[in-house]
Amino acid sequence: MVGGSYYIGDLNRFGHFQQTQLAGGLIYRYNIHPRLTLRGNFTYGSVQGSDALAKDALLKNRNLSFKSDIFEIAGGFEFSYFPFQLGNDRYKATAYLIAEIGMFKMNPKTYFNGEWIELQPMGTEGQGSDLNPKKKYPLYQLTVPLGFGAKFAFGKRVTLRVEYGIRKTFTDYLDDVKADSYADFTRLEDANGPLAATLSNKSLDGNVYGKRGTSATKDWYAFFGASFTLRLGMPKKCMTN
Repeated sequence: MVGGSYYIGDLNRFGHFQQTQLAGGLIYRYNIHPRLTLRGNFTYGSVQGSDALAKDALLKNRNLSFKSDIFEIAGGFEFSYFPFQLGNDRYKATAYLIAEIGMFKMNPKTYFNGEWIELQPMGTEGQGSDLNPKKKYPLYQLTVPLGFGAKFAFGKRVTLRVEYGIRKTFTDYLDDVKADSYADFTRLEDANGPLAATLSNKSLDGNVYGKRGTSATKDWYAFFGASFTLRLGMPKKCMTN
């Protein structure tokens, strides 16, 4: 599959398809019967967000940004609306739903002083110190991909598919931003170092009492694209696609 990826979170609250990056993946499908398919997929993409693109003046002033590569492996099912069979003119197209569960690896970074800096080791919200009782967040996370698509048969072996899938995550740190307020600069500097304190609060006006993130919500990301599926093995006479 070749397509795009983007994210929804504290640094891109409602902008679907905003800052879309190139993405791709490999998908394996096993047809259980004409309307149910078992699938597994490995997908790679990149997501990013920046307050510089925000319309809200308060978000622009916050001045945070990030990017992260996403490596995802997942498996689940496709549920087709209509029977689908390669080589059969009666069953050559259908829409379908996707439900999966999987894992993904993230690694949020930000660009500062001419280089990309990994944010998780920094502890920008005091993780790993007496400022924050929680440990630094894991880079491997659970994901629940949900989506929809359409597939079209070409001959007896090739299928064209287009699909979109949104990913529910259980972390608010895909963008390294969760806490509602900034950690105390001096204490964070003493605990996790001056760079962590600087990257924690990059507000243009230096406001130490501004809003950093929204702890009540989790981050999401999405993959979408098109793919050609090649059928392995010889077609059967009965309807098995």
